[in-house]
Amino acid sequence: MEIVQGVITVSSRRVTSHHFIADSMTRCLYRVIPEDRGIHQTLAVAIPSRLGMYIPDLVVAPDAALREEGNYIPAAAAELVVEITSKSNARHDRISKPAGYAAAGVPLYLLIDAHAPGGPTVTLYGEPKGDVYRLLSAGKFGDEVTLPAPFDLTLDTGEFPVS
Repeated sequence: MEIVQGVITVSSRRVTSHHFIADSMTRCLYRVIPEDRGIHQTLAVAIPSRLGMYIPDLVVAPDAALREEGNYIPAAAAELVVEITSKSNARHDRISKPAGYAAAGVPLYLLIDAHAPGGPTVTLYGEPKGDVYRLLSAGKFGDEVTLPAPFDLTLDTGEFPVS
């Protein structure tokens, strides 16, 4: 359950491909993040300017952000947010959430869209300004995607299963 633009939304997820992608991403990211950072699944991220409480599939944040009181972290603490679309939430992941994450100052947003109209895609956004990101990289499943500093990581998306 999430709150997107003040509306409570519930999405169902396919266990196999969705979680396989999340696990693959987690393994890659743990190779490059400092020990005082964590990779968290289903961690609530507050987006007050968009009346939102998003629950990204993965979020990289400093451990210190999780020591604060509450059931969420402020979006400004997130260094990378990863959303993996499900059929039921793809529109939010493609449109509403990038605007919210950008407005909150999340530096990198990675959208893994197995349900894109033209076939599965991976899109990396960065350099937020207002509620808009700059497109840093876009490709199909199978293409490599490079996350910039502080990650400096090239992801091989060829392992991502197609739903």
